[in-house]
Amino acid sequence: MAAIPNPLGGSVAFPTAPPISASQWLNTPMPLALEQLRGRVVVLHAFQMLCPGCVSHGLPQAIEIQRTFDPQTITVIGLHSVFEHHDVMTPAALRVFVHEYRLTFPIAVDQPSETRSLPQTMQAYAMQGTPTLVLIDARGRLRAQHFGAVSDLIVGAEIGRLLAEVEASALRACPASFTAGERPTDGGACSAVDSSRGPLAGVRHRLQAGSYIPPPKPKHLSAMGGA
Repeated sequence: MAAIPNPLGGSVAFPTAPPISASQWLNTPMPLALEQLRGRVVVLHAFQMLCPGCVSHGLPQAIEIQRTFDPQTITVIGLHSVFEHHDVMTPAALRVFVHEYRLTFPIAVDQPSETRSLPQTMQAYAMQGTPTLVLIDARGRLRAQHFGAVSDLIVGAEIGRLLAEVEASALRACPASFTAGERPTDGGACSAVDSSRGPLAGVRHRLQAGSYIPPPKPKHLSAMGGA
């Protein structure tokens, strides 16, 4: 268990996310390990081809997350966790499914269990079924897990919070001489939060000394006098 400071005093502990046990991988030349993805937020989506909720909600949500965020700050991983109809949902059928649905993020085929119907990664995360959405922070800790359909707004807010933690951590590592909005561009320790390529690029909330600075008002709202 890893402990992090609690602004209200004491600490909050989050467990380290279990490793992904996969029999094979799709859409990646090499198997992925969560340890290799430290520094990025990982969105792990467990699904089955014949799961209606996965097809109608879970997979479209995972695709939208992949499209929306910088791949250098968020990695989306699919996990095909088969616990029923094993003879139909084979790896060969999955390849056809991935092609037909144009899934491009890496997908792990959950390692079957020798003693139970639930595959190994599904057991390790104590998943209740599919779809299941798991959020893992940049330090490799399990931060959220949702079974069934979950609102895009909720997922977006949770991802934003994890990205803000990455941003705040990077800013604390920067020399104190940098002013708000400035980022070193010489490849130094803070280059990962360059203003155009930082963890919150496109959805950036600037942080200064731990305080929130609202983003600039959109031009169409400024012209209308909107708040």
